[in-house]
Amino acid sequence: METEDFAADAAIFARLRGVWEDVDPMPTDLVDRMVAAVAVADLTREYALLTLVEESQLAAVRSDTDTATLQFSDGSTTVLLHVTATDGHRRIDGWVDAAALAIRLVQGDSEIAATATEHGRFSFDDVPPGVCRLRLVVKETSGDLRDFQTPQFEV
Repeated sequence: METEDFAADAAIFARLRGVWEDVDPMPTDLVDRMVAAVAVADLTREYALLTLVEESQLAAVRSDTDTATLQFSDGSTTVLLHVTATDGHRRIDGWVDAAALAIRLVQGDSEIAATATEHGRFSFDDVPPGVCRLRLVVKETSGDLRDFQTPQFEV
């Protein structure tokens, strides 16, 4: 292409940009909102992983017992877990702040089911040590059902 063609195209694009800026201007806070949205993307998982690291390092320092307290949240549902070592196995006591219709502890190919009380309390006995994940089906205030899943954690 010739230099005159580039200049003509640039002028057309400049006029087109000017029309769009007049008709539909970019919101003044769009850049700040996008930076904030990208910064908090997947923040819940990062927080959960940081909590796991912090708890695993501090649990051994605080006492002779092998316990850990973990908290997971996605902004609308929060799960609190207290893990206690018992004779080579683990006991997991949990609390959920939403109406949980199904609660499953997934460890490899096996699953253990639990039922929450009306106050959101549930527990798992005789859990073998290892990596696991908690999966819940919660009922939102709107009546919709939603899956909630924690990142993997070690008991």
